[in-house]
Amino acid sequence: MLKYSDIDSTDLRILSLLIENAALAYTEIGKRVFVSGGTVHVRMKKLEQMGIVKGSQLVIDPAKLGWDISAFLGIYLDKSSLYEQVATELESIPEVVNIHYTTGIYSIFIKIVCRDTGHLREILHDKIQKVNGIQRTETFISLEERINRSIPLAEE
Repeated sequence: MLKYSDIDSTDLRILSLLIENAALAYTEIGKRVFVSGGTVHVRMKKLEQMGIVKGSQLVIDPAKLGWDISAFLGIYLDKSSLYEQVATELESIPEVVNIHYTTGIYSIFIKIVCRDTGHLREILHDKIQKVNGIQRTETFISLEERINRSIPLAEE
């Protein structure tokens, strides 16, 4: 099993460059960190095997595609033992984009993205509220997302 101690400053520099711009070619990254593109490829495979890199994805702005509402829901469960069952059902709702099992007053905290308030009502009323095991929810509509970033990767 690989550990964090298996990561060196070159790995961190590679990750930092990709966090900044995931479309960079491995050859360009190699030039910037003074290794070959093949070395970058091998190191990225190692980081994937370690579970540090979990694939890649295209990041879009949902609002530019007409999905103007981001909301957070605090979910109270009938029993905390229902978490797995409820989370699995929530995963099947495409508008649910994050699910967190939390401490505090809510058992689960989720983020959903909807086209408008009518769509939000539909998702809440017709989908989320009908999930067995959910006692009740509290909804918070986001007025603005100020920041959404990765952690800084500084060398220790």
